[in-house]
Amino acid sequence: MSDQPRIIRHVSVRGQVQGVGFRAFVEYHALRHGLEGWVRNRRDGSVEAVFAGSGPAVDAMIAECRVGPRSGHVDTLDQREATSDELALRKPGELFSFLHTV
Repeated sequence: MSDQPRIIRHVSVRGQVQGVGFRAFVEYHALRHGLEGWVRNRRDGSVEAVFAGSGPAVDAMIAECRVGPRSGHVDTLDQREATSDELALRKPGELFSFLHTV
């Protein structure tokens, strides 16, 4: 268990981020960093995600999102603090979820 305080961040990623395995990339790395949260496509072509965990782990995950999978290309990444209500959108019983497109 980490001594770091838990933080929750929301990210929105734009670029060539749909149809390139971006969500699977995010899920794999989030679980590797021990994070909770979710990821989903948006109809505007972006991908959004919420990550919860220690500050260093969340920061490392956001850095990974700035790079993305080899088949994609990230133009911009916006981040902000998120709420526990946003985190609660994940599927019950899952550490990290793929959510439906909105």
